[in-house]
Formats: sequence, structure tokens, C-alpha cells
Amino acid sequence: MAQRQLDVEAVKAALADFVDPETGRSTIETGQIGDICVSGSALSLTLALTTWAAPILEDVQQNLEQALRSHFPELTAIEIRLVVHDRPPIARGEIGLTAKTVIAVGSGKGGVGKSTLAASLAIGLKRAGSKVGLMDADVYGPSIPHLFGLSKRPEVINNRIQPICFGDMPVMSMGFLVPPSEAVVWRGPMLHGAITQLLRDTQWGSLDYLIIDMPPGTGDVALTLSQLLPLTGAIVVCTPQDVALLDAVKAIAMFRKVNIPVLGMVENMSGFVCPDCGRRYDIFGRGGARRRAEELEVPFLGEVPITIQYRELGDAGKIAMSYQDPVVAEPLTQICRQLVSNLADAAAACVSLPQLPVLK
Repeated sequence: MAQRQLDVEAVKAALADFVDPETGRSTIETGQIGDICVSGSALSLTLALTTWAAPILEDVQQNLEQALRSHFPELTAIEIRLVVHDRPPIARGEIGLTAKTVIAVGSGKGGVGKSTLAASLAIGLKRAGSKVGLMDADVYGPSIPHLFGLSKRPEVINNRIQPICFGDMPVMSMGFLVPPSEAVVWRGPMLHGAITQLLRDTQWGSLDYLIIDMPPGTGDVALTLSQLLPLTGAIVVCTPQDVALLDAVKAIAMFRKVNIPVLGMVENMSGFVCPDCGRRYDIFGRGGARRRAEELEVPFLGEVPITIQYRELGDAGKIAMSYQDPVVAEPLTQICRQLVSNLADAAAACVSLPQLPVLK
């Protein structure tokens, strides 16, 4: 077989099936690969990706280089310049939310570190370069304000609730509206109304990811969210021991019952790492979530150990500094990458995942 000539058209033909991780569409067709220059056995080009794909930029870049080398083994030098691709947002009229991906973080029971994980996930995606918002839907026990050290009361401008921003990340919680010492005693309809208002009337802006911290258990909020907007899916947080896994299974069943895809499980408090000797102790066991995820055919996103620093940062309202703790920073980063990678795989496989949700 004659060797394919190395030129611009040959490169375009070879990369016709190289897809954008966000949409699953060909990057050649969408014009996201450009400035192709061939000089002898050297090749350079630009790859434009949206901020949605920020957590997996290195993986996509490596995959592109491997694709080029497999098609053109004669290449001696490859330069791939990453640039930001601005996909125009879709107008949503009076709705204050345009989010490409909406992820609920839930658990079957309280006390498994769900809110801490939701906050850390939002921070991890933001650190990678994505546009992220965080909503605390745990109306009865909102803890997101405390984790971030936020206590301001939101303003209302032009009938829109202005979220409290942590840096450039919008955050909204009932904890901003109700004094910490005051209990919220609401029945289902009032709960539904509160969640609807937090989503519909908050000026979220244009986001890559909206992370929603769910209340523990299998109550009304999941049903409310499923009726309000098409969630991309849910992440279930649990601890390794069997009693916690039983409740996690119920949470997965709940999400499936209301047609919310389960994007994966995370095993939190997966071992305690002693700060003095660095030795790991599996206080609650280890690996239970991975085994249960395999049984339920749910992706396993990773495990996060317990450290004193991680707990202290949350208590001090400095959860955003958790990525300075090397013991938890690596697993948290890997969870973010695995999550986005799984979403990209689903897009490439033409799995119908809801995007750009509209509140009803």
C-alpha cells in the first residue's frame, strides 16, 4: 500500500474522527482543529476546546498526538497548541441559568461527607479552568456556606437573586437566607417552592458545571429536581462499611426511579492517613464502594481518605484550600478527571445526556 502523503488535507482526513470531548462531534467539522502546518516531517496545529473540557485537557492533547503518530509514523516533531473554544451560549430568555452539565451529589444517609465532597468537586473543576456554580439544596441542614466561610445575604437586582460568589464561582444556599440558629420546618410543597426559587430566580450566568449538594436520604428533592430541569446525572457518596453501602444502594435506586442517570460512586473516608508516620489505617474498611459499584454497573470514580487537615479546613470555612493537602488533593483531582472523562466518553458514544437545561 502506498504511504499517504503528509500534507494538510491528509492531516484533516486522518483526524476526521477525532471528536470534541464535550459534544462528541468531529473537531475537524466544527473547526476546532486549525492552523495546520506541515514542514517536512514536522507538524503543528491548534486544538480549540471549551472550558468544559479543562479537567482533561492533557488527556485530550495526548490522545491527539497518539492519533497523529499512528497515522503518520514518519513525523519527528508534533506541536499542539491548546486554545479556548468559545461556543456561543443559547439564549434562555428570563431564565438565569445556562449550564452545560448539571450534577447532583447525593448520599443514602448523613454523615458520609457528601457536602464536603460536593464542595471539593466544585473547587476541583474550577481549579482546572471550568466555569462552575454550586447550589446547596440541603434546605434543612445547609452546610456549604460554613464550608466556604461565606455569610453574606444575597441581594435581589431586577427580580434576580444575586448569588454569593467565592472568587468567580457563584454559590447559592438556603443558609444565606435563614439564620444559622433557626430551624427550617417545611412540608413538601414549601420545599419544592424553595428549590424552584433557588434555581429559577438566581442569576447563575453561563456555566460549564452546576454542582448541586443534595440533602441526605431519599426525600422529595430528587423528584423536584427531576421535574425542574434535565440533570446530567448524580454522584453517590458513601463510606466503605456495609451499613453505609446499604443506604447508598437505596440512593442509587431513588435516582434511577426518577430517571436521573447515576454517573458514579465515590468512597469517602476511605482510610485514615496518620500525619505523624504516614501509615494508613482502614478504620471503616476499604473497597466496599468499588465492589458495590461493579455489582450495580455504576462507574467507580475514586476514593478519598480521611486526614486531619481536610477535616480542619472544612471546620474553619477553608474547604477551598483542601487541594493544598497532598494526601487528598491527588484523589480529588483524579475524581474530577474521571468524571469528565466518563462524560466525554458518553458524548463520543452518542449517549443522550441532557445539556443546556431549561427550568420549567
